[in-house]
Amino acid sequence: MRFGLPAGLGALALVLAVTLVPAPTSAAPAMPSTPATPATPTAQAAAPAAFAHPGVLNSRAQLDFVRTQVQAGRQPWKAAYDQMLASKYGSLSRTPKPREVVECGSYSNPNVGCSDEREDAIAAYSQALAWYITRDSRHAKKSIELMDAWSAKIKDHTNSNAPLQSGWAGSTWPRAAEIIKHTYTGGWPNQGRFATMLRDVYLPEVINGRPNSNGNWELIMMDAAVGITVHLDDRAGYDKAMGIYLGRVPAYFYLASDGAQPAYPPRSSIDTRGELIDYWHGQSTFVDGLAQETCRDFGHTGMGIAAALHVAETSRIQGRDLYPQFKDRLRHALGFHATYELGAPVPSWLCGGSLTKGLGPATEVGYNALHTRLGVTMENTRRLTEGRRPAGTENHFEAWETLTHAENPN
Repeated sequence: MRFGLPAGLGALALVLAVTLVPAPTSAAPAMPSTPATPATPTAQAAAPAAFAHPGVLNSRAQLDFVRTQVQAGRQPWKAAYDQMLASKYGSLSRTPKPREVVECGSYSNPNVGCSDEREDAIAAYSQALAWYITRDSRHAKKSIELMDAWSAKIKDHTNSNAPLQSGWAGSTWPRAAEIIKHTYTGGWPNQGRFATMLRDVYLPEVINGRPNSNGNWELIMMDAAVGITVHLDDRAGYDKAMGIYLGRVPAYFYLASDGAQPAYPPRSSIDTRGELIDYWHGQSTFVDGLAQETCRDFGHTGMGIAAALHVAETSRIQGRDLYPQFKDRLRHALGFHATYELGAPVPSWLCGGSLTKGLGPATEVGYNALHTRLGVTMENTRRLTEGRRPAGTENHFEAWETLTHAENPN
């Protein structure tokens, strides 16, 4: 169910003032005779000659910055760390719940191990972060226990949500594994078995993407594929995943410079304007920052935003900074959705005047990358991000990003 308040011209003017995007006030503009198509990304997709480790979402320099801030009791990092440690994911008494087959239908119904898998992956990552920050080996051993339990058992994902479930868990596992493998000196005898699990169980589910699905699927799957291939030092897999990602981002976040309509999603069967509007959930008027799932709901859109930022962050660590290339696309996407999440009235041309909000903890990585490092002014994104600190987890694949990325200059 979607809900929200329609807005008149006065409210629309307010929206335009805070979003700083030139939204139309009536009908959609005329469409070009040749639809927009994404640029070929292959020349930009080359993997580094040698991968940096730890190098999935968090670099060693970033982790060192976080450790310094927490050890000094500085905010917001200390509060974010305390939140993580007090959560069920930070408990040293957590017992893993692995399954041989995880079965996940649409919206995780049925849920046969789906929540257990996602949450054990988040717990492994949480414990790995706690290890790095405190150097308390109990946390490293708990992270290893969780990863070992799943690598000893899981063989497959089934049912309709198998690719997305593999993306959620598969994006989180390598974050934990990178920290433990490359910073913990106490030993991890089953590390090779864990790598085999990533290679044989998760990577085949995500590496080819899902071109006809809503875009958050493919972005989350590429978040997983990029992280897994970094951990495996798999240059060919990294290139393939990054190529899909570079084509999907311009087809998910719209900019006016794309033309009068968004790019068709690469490799998909969507190739007419009518199909494109259906794919954008009925939206036929396009403005800077609009996302393919804005008119579906902000929850799924937030997942798409988060996944896009995760890949950009990992790419930067691996030597190719994508933020200058995608700066305008990402800053407008963050600002556009932050504006309505903060309560701006919804104009009638946007999703019929009704939005389902609930963006989740999706903004911290992007706000840090674009504002802290590149100096981009992002007032509404700032208000939303700082007002929700410390950002926790939505229990799928976004976790503790105030801790890891708030005002992190590295």
